[in-house]
Amino acid sequence: MLVILLCSITIVSCSKKGETAAGATFITATPPVDKNWSFASTPTWSDEFDYTGTPDTSKWTYDLGGGGWGNSELEYYTKAASNVSVANGILTITARKENIGGMNYSSARMVSKGAGSLLYGRIEVKAQLPAGTGTWPAIWSLPDLYAYGAWPASGEVDIMEMVGFDPNNVHFSAHNQTYFAGNAKTSTMNIPTASTAYHLYREDWTPYAVRGYYDNILVFTYVNTGGGTALWPYDQKFHLLMNIAIGGSWGGTKGVDDSIFPVTMQVDYVRFYNMIPQ
Repeated sequence: MLVILLCSITIVSCSKKGETAAGATFITATPPVDKNWSFASTPTWSDEFDYTGTPDTSKWTYDLGGGGWGNSELEYYTKAASNVSVANGILTITARKENIGGMNYSSARMVSKGAGSLLYGRIEVKAQLPAGTGTWPAIWSLPDLYAYGAWPASGEVDIMEMVGFDPNNVHFSAHNQTYFAGNAKTSTMNIPTASTAYHLYREDWTPYAVRGYYDNILVFTYVNTGGGTALWPYDQKFHLLMNIAIGGSWGGTKGVDDSIFPVTMQVDYVRFYNMIPQ
C-alpha cells in the first residue's frame, strides 16, 4: 500500500530561466463555479510508443543544448538515439556520463508543443523513474505562448518531479507570478516503487482547478479563486515536456554519483483527454 505524505516544500522550478515576471499583466476575474467537468473517454492525442526507433516526429520535438537551463544543470540535451529511443512499447530517455557540448552529461528533453497542446483536459503519463543521487526527472507543462509575461507569470505545472537524493518522494507543483520557485504550490506523495515499477501521473485541468493524481489518488488541488492572471494564468494552451536533468540547483544539492550512469526514465504511454464543455 502506498504511503501518502501531503506537504508544502521548497523547490526550484525545472523550467526557470533566470527571468522575472516584469511586464506581466494583472487581469482580475470572477471566481468560476466548479461544474464538476468530466473528460472524454477516448484520448484526443496520445503516444502509446507501439513502434521501434526514434519518437514520432509528428508528435515530439526537443529542447537541445546545455548551459544550465537556468538551474545550473549539468546535462547537454540531444535527440540522439543513445539518449531517446522507443522499443517494445516503451519510450526510454537515457542520461549518460559523457563529455558533450562543454557539459559532462548527456540527456534528452522531449516537447509536445503544437500537436500535443491543450486548453483544459486530462493528461496521463505512465512512467518508471530513474534512481541515483544527482538525477532530476520531470514530467511537466508550459504555455505555448507567454501571454502574461516571462516565466513564471504565464505559468508552469509540474505533474511529476523527483530528485535522486530524496528517492520516492514525488512532487506535483503549480507556478505562477504569485507562487513560484521556492514559494510554489506543491504537494508530495511517497511512492516506494517509483524507480522500480510504472506508476500513473495525472493532471485534471478545468477552469476551476488544477488537480494532481498519482495512481488515481488525489494529491494536489490548486483552485482558481478569481484573483486574476497573477494567480491563475492557466487559461491558455499548455504543452508537455519530459526530461531527465542532472545536477542543478535542486537535483544537485548533494552532488552527482557518477557510478549510477546510464540512468533511464521509461514511459509506457502519454494520453491527453479533452474536457467536456458544460
